[in-house]
Amino acid sequence: MSAAIDYLLHLADNALVLGQRNAEWCGHGPILEEDIALSNVSLDLIGQARMLYQLVATLKGGDATEDKLAYFRDTGEFRNYTLLELPHHGPLSGYAHSSLDYGTTIVRNFLYSALMALLWEALAKSNNADLAAIAAKSLKEVRYHLRHSRDWLVRLGDGTEESHARVQASLDHLLPYTQEFWAHSPAEAAAVKDGIAVDLNTLKADWDGIVAAALAEATLQRPQAGGYVSEGKNGVHSEHLGFLLAEMQSLARAHPNGVW
Repeated sequence: MSAAIDYLLHLADNALVLGQRNAEWCGHGPILEEDIALSNVSLDLIGQARMLYQLVATLKGGDATEDKLAYFRDTGEFRNYTLLELPHHGPLSGYAHSSLDYGTTIVRNFLYSALMALLWEALAKSNNADLAAIAAKSLKEVRYHLRHSRDWLVRLGDGTEESHARVQASLDHLLPYTQEFWAHSPAEAAAVKDGIAVDLNTLKADWDGIVAAALAEATLQRPQAGGYVSEGKNGVHSEHLGFLLAEMQSLARAHPNGVW
């Protein structure tokens, strides 16, 4: 039971954190159509998180609810990939000015949706009937997310000199964080052993193929992945997650018994 709960929380936290992060574009999209598209992607992700948190709450029992799991856990209790909590811009230092960079958003959404298209397809055959049903529904959504982000990746990479340079910089910054996909956490290993989860390393060759084909079409160069492997799914996060959660959880924590 514990392995299932930990694994489902990992999947739910991934969806919620990226959904919240992408929602920062609402009202700030580069064009109206993209503003609406990213808002819809965010709603899909938050909907996936809701289904998973509801399933976790059922398994935990007691007073557990989806809202408590989303709004009343602290940073170290979240199990999302570090990639998903990063801001919409490259690494900064000192007093450097930050701003929303659409290329960074697109690269992240592409790398993650390429993984989830494969994972949801595999989990649709899970021996856990509830998780299989969530996976089947989520698969339809993530295929749209992948098509949308891939189209923009190619458009920006094979676009102007400036758009190519900026999206290449985003890829150089973000791709090393995908190493975390393939490093088993204890929760994942236990869930795989119980037959609930899928060993992601069995999907790596297909993920590499999707990424390689898109980068070639976008005339982008794949950077070398090396160095530190982030551990967000083990609860070791960057400084950015705390700020994201503070904004997302502030209303619920200010009015913990509020209903509307």
